[in-house]
Amino acid sequence: MTSGTNRFDGVRLALLSNRFEGICRKMSNTLMRTGRSGVLNTARDFSCCIVTGTHELLATAESLPIHVLAGPDMMARHMAETHPSLKRGDAYLHNSPYHGCSHPADHTLLVPVIDDDGRHRFTLLAKAHQADCGNSIPTTYHGSARDVYEEGALIFPAVQVQRNYETIEDIVRMCRLRIRVPDQWWGDFLAMLGAARIGEREIMALAKEAGWDALEDYARQWFDYSEQRMIEAVRKIPSGRATRLSTHDAFPGTPDAGIPIKAMVAVHREDALIEVDLRDNPDALPCGLNLSEACARTAAMVGVFNSIDHDVPKNAGAFRRLRLHLREGCVVGIPKHPTSCSVATTNVADRVANATQAALAELKDGIGLAECGAVIPPSCGVISGIDPRNGQRFVNQVFLGFTGGAAAPHTDAWLTIAHVGNAGLCCIDAVELDELHHPFTVHTRVLVPDSEGAGRFRGGFSALIEFGPSKAPLEIGYVSDGAVNAAKGTRGGQSGAPAGQSRRGANGTVTPLPSCAQVTLQPGERIVSISAAGGGYGPPEQRAPEAVARDVRSGWVSPDRARQVYRVALTPDGTVDAGETARLRG
Repeated sequence: MTSGTNRFDGVRLALLSNRFEGICRKMSNTLMRTGRSGVLNTARDFSCCIVTGTHELLATAESLPIHVLAGPDMMARHMAETHPSLKRGDAYLHNSPYHGCSHPADHTLLVPVIDDDGRHRFTLLAKAHQADCGNSIPTTYHGSARDVYEEGALIFPAVQVQRNYETIEDIVRMCRLRIRVPDQWWGDFLAMLGAARIGEREIMALAKEAGWDALEDYARQWFDYSEQRMIEAVRKIPSGRATRLSTHDAFPGTPDAGIPIKAMVAVHREDALIEVDLRDNPDALPCGLNLSEACARTAAMVGVFNSIDHDVPKNAGAFRRLRLHLREGCVVGIPKHPTSCSVATTNVADRVANATQAALAELKDGIGLAECGAVIPPSCGVISGIDPRNGQRFVNQVFLGFTGGAAAPHTDAWLTIAHVGNAGLCCIDAVELDELHHPFTVHTRVLVPDSEGAGRFRGGFSALIEFGPSKAPLEIGYVSDGAVNAAKGTRGGQSGAPAGQSRRGANGTVTPLPSCAQVTLQPGERIVSISAAGGGYGPPEQRAPEAVARDVRSGWVSPDRARQVYRVALTPDGTVDAGETARLRG
């Protein structure tokens, strides 16, 4: 329990919690409104959080889970170890996957909050996925990179970029020469910096109002409260062990059978402890799919928190009831330089989270989740080229279409979750805005009927997006998993439909494309992207008949599938034929 002198009642604890969360939201609002690239100001692929002076995650607001559950603590610690004399006005750029960052594309600004006596009290982090980070090819997801050298990204392990609130121009010049869209990067850098400085200003004001020691006492008590909530949540799950396997499709640099990812989960109800063991997995591979330590830990945490009471606060206090086991040099472990972790936030990380949440579902009906659909399809790839309207180079990640939500124990899937580590917090692009900002045309964006993972509660449907360049060549980089190994259901739920991608030539001929590629389309050509659907939870024949009829009326499920898979018969006007349905299900 806390050793401080300030004991807070529940009301004051809640008020201070909301104050810190509000600071994170102000930081996020700044980043959203001032970011220059579409990946920030349209898709919202960024996160802001607060870490204590002892490097424990305190507040995250509406951050992407894969960005913040683990990693901010490690980055803040690395900053303090590398720069033992932190001062007010300092700022540090960090994106090293070997020292706590998720992957090199996630540039992170760290700002230490220093009190008037020179004591380090908190660290503010603003993390933003970059449209271009200096990779050897114009994408931030270099799936085929054999190592970090072939990957090509600039790596900044807590490199100082501001001193006494003045920017160190050496770093700026380096980035502007290496990054293909320097003005866009500079705008995003300033947005991150502004977000972090606003957070610093707000915490300084809060400390003036409440006192620094009171804020530290609050943090300790908030962690104790969060741990207690986690204890209560874990004790609702029966003790037991379960192992699930989720296999990533074969890519360049992987075995021909793909990458089997195993999560061994143990629940110790009396001790209120959940263990996730990821050590029995393949060694690191000569490709960009290896996980950073931050992503390996976070992916397991995502699987756990997806499976328990959602009201448990996600912070260092709740994390006390988790034991995560990794090993050095593993594809889902602790990478050694120069292992490439270019795609660490998505593909294999999703397989870890999926296996974890599906393993927990095996312990008891009513907890866990099915598997979410895999990413990153071409409709969410990185586009690049020369815009014929102004002669300028462009690089940006588009978010034209993603689905893949997994069915839950008590509800259908969140359709546009994007991927399991994203938690639905990124936004789908508006077609009109993408066509305004980039020289391409979107021809089709629809949900694919009968693609859901059927179950008592159904998974998300696939999305089909077809787009192509308007007047100049368009390059698209993507790393699309799930074409072979679709998202599995759990507790009798069925798998979702697989992903797929193809090229439609100017003459209409359709040619399949590989799952990991850098494709150049000429005017008149199009790329057809199908996102992976999500798995179902529970037997399909237990789904409420009226829910099936509603899906049929919406055009998402065909009458034949309703009858054959869900065992629901419909009348000609689309209502449930109760007698025939009872016979089918009997």
